[in-house]
Amino acid sequence: MMKTKKIPVRKCVGCGEGKNKRDLIRVVKNKENEVFVDYEGKANGRGAYLCDNVDCLEKAIKSKAFERAFEMKISDEIKESLKDTIESHK
Repeated sequence: MMKTKKIPVRKCVGCGEGKNKRDLIRVVKNKENEVFVDYEGKANGRGAYLCDNVDCLEKAIKSKAFERAFEMKISDEIKESLKDTIESHK
């Protein structure tokens, strides 16, 4: 009998939809309280997952989902940086 490999599912902080972990973008807060996009998914720190589109990012910013996930205030510079990074990745 073969074991089926478990596929990790994560929830997008913007739309709330559960998707395959590899289909989502990981946003990380490290110990120095730096927030950045981790496309490899291997950076150390607290992670929050987001769909690969600007609409979900806008929803997450509007609902303050990153601030809840990272338990800190997210500055406008970080929000713009995340938006620019996601837009340029396409």
